[in-house]
Amino acid sequence: MSELEEFRILGLSEEMLRAISAKGFETPSPIQKLAIPALLSRTSDLIAQAQTGTGKTAAFGLPLLERLEPVRGAVQALILVPTRELALQVTEELLSFNYKKLSIAPIYGGASMSEQLRRLKRGIDIVVGTPGRILDHIGRETLDLHAMRYLVLDEADEMLNMGFIDDVEAIMSHMPDDRRVMLFSATMPDRVASLAQRYMHETEVLSVPSQQMTAELTDQIYFEVRESDKFDALTRIVDVEPEFYGIVFCRTKVGVDELVSRMLERGYSVEGLHGDVSQAQREQILRKFKRRQVNILVATDVAARGIDVNNLSHVINYSLPQDTESYVHRIGRTGRAGNQGTAITFISPSEFRQFGMLKREVKADIKREQLPSVQDVIAIKRAKLQDDLREVIESGNHTEYQGMAEEILTRYSAPEALSALLRLAFKNELSESHYPEIRSINVDRRGKTRIFMAIGRSDGFDARKLVDLLKRECELPDSKIDDVRLMDRFSFVTVPFNEAERVVRRLNAISRGHHPLAEVARDNRPEGSSGHREEGTERGFRKRKTSENMPRGGTLRGGAERSSRGRSAVSRGRKSSTPKRRGRK
Repeated sequence: MSELEEFRILGLSEEMLRAISAKGFETPSPIQKLAIPALLSRTSDLIAQAQTGTGKTAAFGLPLLERLEPVRGAVQALILVPTRELALQVTEELLSFNYKKLSIAPIYGGASMSEQLRRLKRGIDIVVGTPGRILDHIGRETLDLHAMRYLVLDEADEMLNMGFIDDVEAIMSHMPDDRRVMLFSATMPDRVASLAQRYMHETEVLSVPSQQMTAELTDQIYFEVRESDKFDALTRIVDVEPEFYGIVFCRTKVGVDELVSRMLERGYSVEGLHGDVSQAQREQILRKFKRRQVNILVATDVAARGIDVNNLSHVINYSLPQDTESYVHRIGRTGRAGNQGTAITFISPSEFRQFGMLKREVKADIKREQLPSVQDVIAIKRAKLQDDLREVIESGNHTEYQGMAEEILTRYSAPEALSALLRLAFKNELSESHYPEIRSINVDRRGKTRIFMAIGRSDGFDARKLVDLLKRECELPDSKIDDVRLMDRFSFVTVPFNEAERVVRRLNAISRGHHPLAEVARDNRPEGSSGHREEGTERGFRKRKTSENMPRGGTLRGGAERSSRGRSAVSRGRKSSTPKRRGRK
């Protein structure tokens, strides 16, 4: 059965199958096999329990795109997600399959309100949004849900953890009774189960069991690297291993073709396998790989099935697998016939959460390592060159070039001639300029500073409102705000070291005329500041607040007074008619 046929039997149209083929996907994931037929052929509400990274977006997205027709009037479907990053990711994924040209748009906090209002007025078929901003538009009466047919709650447990569950309930209370609800969640906490019981009817439950197995003979490590740097990270790994012989896994056949093309341009001995490769080509490629005529095979999970190759030195997860079982099958290829091997996984910042869940499921010790430096790679290459040169000299298999060598040495000095020959043979491969810089995510993480803020729960803040304040007033993205700790009368937050001074200055400008709002925490350390040190910082601030007669919960002045609803957004946190949210952990 071809990979296209596996999607076809789920009930998808030929137009959608062409869109899937263009994306390069080969086979549906377990949750897609369960959810797509249920959403296409049945009318009940749906609870689907599956881990992050298992193809949930396509599981609900493909049926939605098949069932809806372009109207561009009132919203037909609403997809609620916990973060703006996920809203953009889901929107991009839906647009890639959007053969009907439905209007699809992300609606989230921090983006231009005027642009969102313009889009909503023009008409959107599918809205992908975060709960806070969706509730804002409902309050403004700029988001009309009266014709809404479908609601998707994506990563419902994460919305609970981030304090959005009350917003979600408030949003659901504004929806028509005949809408269909699809809830996707990795876990099913009591609060999420209660929400499902209250707002969902005739519910069908689907569950993909987690696989908990691992390969004992495999050394498992991972590197944190930006998506744009993965290729250069891969070349360093290959170059630093004198006898590299392994499989590099990509998720799609398009990804395989692109990676093989780039590696061939760099001069690597590489072949690619995916579902579009004919059986004759497949056999030829595998024959060359088994004979080590090529030492790198780039493949998708489906294409790698049935490959029986021992003595692999490495398996590299260039793309994260879609589920735990795929991860275990991939890395197990290095531990065959009792041989020890190394499994390497590249993790980009957007994949941290998914990879964290994968680590918990496989229950394996996957160690974080540092990529080899350019100097390391060049040193190893030079050492290998000298070893190879010595072997050739000792073997005597070079006498046919003796006369040419003597002729060259009559015209040039030995160092000059040899260096020129090395240049001809290796071009700039032994030069540092051959290797682009790979920016370190680790430096970004370590270079952080703890900030004390003289506001807390008693001032009407929860963790999300505090983060919103930092994003709005200090222009900090989510990626630079970490480790929020909220107390009754004060808070702590971690920001990049090089941003700390500006953040403190911006926050104190808000409270001009009153007590200073922020300062760098005393005896600040990159991680794990002790409670005693934090309490000492708080006592100093509390003393100054008292001496300046600053009323607790008093309005913070300056830029913080502006709000999309015409109220102070900071004085006691954002007020609304909805129940108070729980703080983000």
